[in-house]
Amino acid sequence: MSTVSRGVRNAFRNPIRTGGVTIILGLSVGLALVMLLSLKAVQGRIDTVKSSIGNTITVSPAGARGFDGGGEPLTQAQLDSLKSLPNVTAVTGTLNDRLTPVTDTSLASAIDPGTLGNRARRATNPDSANAPTGGPQRTFSLPVMVTGVGAVTPAAVNATSLKLVSGTTLDAAGTTNTAEVGQALATKNNLVVGSTFTAYTGTKITVVGIFDAGNQFTNAGLMMPIKSLQALSAQPGQVSSGTVTVNSVTNLESAVIAIKAKLGTAADVVSQQDSATNAIAPLESIKTVSTYSLIGALAAGSVITFLTMLMIVRERRREIGVLKAIGASNIKITTQFVSEAFTLTAMGAVLGVIGGLVLANPILKVLVTSNTATSTGGSFGGGGGRGFGRAFGAIGGNTLTTLQTTIGFDILAYGLLAALIIAFLGSALPAWLIAKVRPAEVMRGE
Repeated sequence: MSTVSRGVRNAFRNPIRTGGVTIILGLSVGLALVMLLSLKAVQGRIDTVKSSIGNTITVSPAGARGFDGGGEPLTQAQLDSLKSLPNVTAVTGTLNDRLTPVTDTSLASAIDPGTLGNRARRATNPDSANAPTGGPQRTFSLPVMVTGVGAVTPAAVNATSLKLVSGTTLDAAGTTNTAEVGQALATKNNLVVGSTFTAYTGTKITVVGIFDAGNQFTNAGLMMPIKSLQALSAQPGQVSSGTVTVNSVTNLESAVIAIKAKLGTAADVVSQQDSATNAIAPLESIKTVSTYSLIGALAAGSVITFLTMLMIVRERRREIGVLKAIGASNIKITTQFVSEAFTLTAMGAVLGVIGGLVLANPILKVLVTSNTATSTGGSFGGGGGRGFGRAFGAIGGNTLTTLQTTIGFDILAYGLLAALIIAFLGSALPAWLIAKVRPAEVMRGE
């Protein structure tokens, strides 16, 4: 009988002990597999969030968020001073303004005020709720949002995408009275490429393109060259917000620090990394728990195997002495006991893999319930951090709730490797120590 087969058969010499050790090892292997699956799921989600961060930073006037808050506007000169900062590759500014239908422009708003719009109207103008009923009534309309852009990008209008439906892309660097109009606003006002509308005391503005940003609010607005809007709205050299592009995601934090130092208290500086950090924080917590639990499970399995094999080899000291006396080498004796340990661990691994696959998602759910993720809201022309809600609302809100483990051949291979490590560490040392004892000493001790 070969040394390996003898070791395998020895694993079943004591059925009660074999069953007990198998169950305990199964728990250790199962816990290790669950933690390994959790680590993989969490790391995958962390990588997804990080890949969605982007490499832009938003700079807005201190205390202002779009048309909310207060404070003083930033200037183009202040934004231009950021171009010389390390790792900054581009800086573009935007200027937001509102056009009141009939009064400021010939355009009609493409959004029905509804309950939310009328509530906001009463909040900003309480007297409107007490208007006299005897005279002519004026229908309330939401203003048309206009954004002066230095570059036509989704970030300029706080959108995640921007598709040119017809016409040509706006010449953002120009000074002509032209506009790229949102699809909803164009439909509402029967505008096509080449159409004109009036704004700012009757100035004619020509439509050069129509865009689709994928949401109704943004599609109800329009874009103009920032220099043209600055002149028409009597805001020369002013900007509502700026977008700073950094050469790498890894340099976002240092760039934010440099921008804050440059602009001081005049600006609020927000990067998408801030929102990503909020989304990643609970994932990092789960990752830490999973890592320590994985190490603990492997250590526990190794210790259990070590103590079991130490007990077994001590019980068989006479058998070892006989084997040594008839010429068995230390390597053969060690191989026999390692084979026995591998057999016990293999049975525990099978039990553990089955249990791990069944319990992986329930245990991960328990870890998830102790953590929460946060997200922010946003709107077109909001500036600052409000626009990041679209980018991270879904990620932050669903970072944990949609977390699921997945099994693959790589995970099974790692699980098998873990079982082999447990078996080797737990059996090699005690078998080798006993095998080194001289046969005469063993027989005399018996």
